Amino acid sequence: MASNKKFATWAVSLTNFLDSSCIVAGASGLTLWTSALKLDNFQVGLLGALSANAFGSAIGALIGGHLSDKYGRKVIYTYDMLVYMLGTLIVVFSMNFPMLLAGFIITGIAVGAGVPASWTYISETSDEGNRAKNIGISQFSWSMGPVIIFVAGTLLAPLGLLGNRILFALLTLIAFIAWLLQRGLDESQEWVEQKQKEKKTGERPHPYKDLFSNAVSVKSVLFLIGVYMFWNLVAGAMGFFMPFVYETVGGLSNLQANLLQAVLWIFTALAGYFGFAMYGDKVNHRGFYFVGAAMAVISWLILTYVGMSWTALIAFVVIWGISAGIGAQAWYALWATELFPTKYRAGSQGVMFFVVRGSAGIWSIFFPLILQNMGFKAAGTFMIGLLVVSLVIGTLWTPKTRGKSLDEITKERYGDSEK
Repeated sequence: MASNKKFATWAVSLTNFLDSSCIVAGASGLTLWTSALKLDNFQVGLLGALSANAFGSAIGALIGGHLSDKYGRKVIYTYDMLVYMLGTLIVVFSMNFPMLLAGFIITGIAVGAGVPASWTYISETSDEGNRAKNIGISQFSWSMGPVIIFVAGTLLAPLGLLGNRILFALLTLIAFIAWLLQRGLDESQEWVEQKQKEKKTGERPHPYKDLFSNAVSVKSVLFLIGVYMFWNLVAGAMGFFMPFVYETVGGLSNLQANLLQAVLWIFTALAGYFGFAMYGDKVNHRGFYFVGAAMAVISWLILTYVGMSWTALIAFVVIWGISAGIGAQAWYALWATELFPTKYRAGSQGVMFFVVRGSAGIWSIFFPLILQNMGFKAAGTFMIGLLVVSLVIGTLWTPKTRGKSLDEITKERYGDSEK
């Protein structure tokens, strides 16, 4: 049984790998598509705003979270990767802007639908002693996406646009493998028991009414958005704009900028596995969260006020990379699955993911304007302020969930009625 659960964790974690991979693949090929299809700034902006990095996945999360609660976690794994493959194949064969935009949107929706279901499934099939470990594995998988795409992108760079098409073809193949693995998974027992309870009592949960009519849930939503959104505004902008910042502000070549990002993601992956996965179930959550959040702030203080010498850049890449592996996204993924009852566990994540990725889409419009009109120091100061907000919220209101089962956490927070 333990080996089956371990297999399920790795199989479901491929969803997170494909999430980050398509974001990086899209961003890395943006200039190539712009040149080939003669795109204007508005069209480029649409691609960024409606992709997996922003509104595409935001919309998908709303849809997928609700469907996962209503019809089961398994239904997402039966169909979601098919939608992802459709989107990536459209990108592969795109001959004009409408095709490319459609591919980005469809891929983004598939990503958004899969992420809440994946974190929920992993948490519900974990024991209280390895829940953080398994969430950490999913974060490791998410971090490895950009590493592999950056390496593959560097190798395929001489092929120009064809190389980017091949990247999306590679993602199609990995999505097909994920679909084969995930469609054979058993349904979450937590969800099965919840549906049996609803059938017995005649209860029909409303996807959002139950969530927002409960004061405990509303506080949890606000807390988690505070932890994740402010951090993700920084991380999301970095995912899309950091190579541009390295090149325009630091004077690096495109190859140097991409190598720096690849190294950063390697540290994120290593910290996610050897940090969060190894110790998330064993050490004090408040202290662990504070360390990761403080490292994120320190890294941006260095980049913003020390400058972009190679010493500062390497320090930034190492410190931010480690902080991202043990930081806000990993804690959000864990807490978002712990703090809500089974009947709207995935749906609540869908709502929060919608807000987080949607806000990233809006911020991605303003960040380059701040960078252009006010300079990097002003943009960096904004980033530091956002990270400080996430640090304060997560440290002050860290939930006490370590070592408790999901049923115990739910009973503590909501009473016997929601157990």
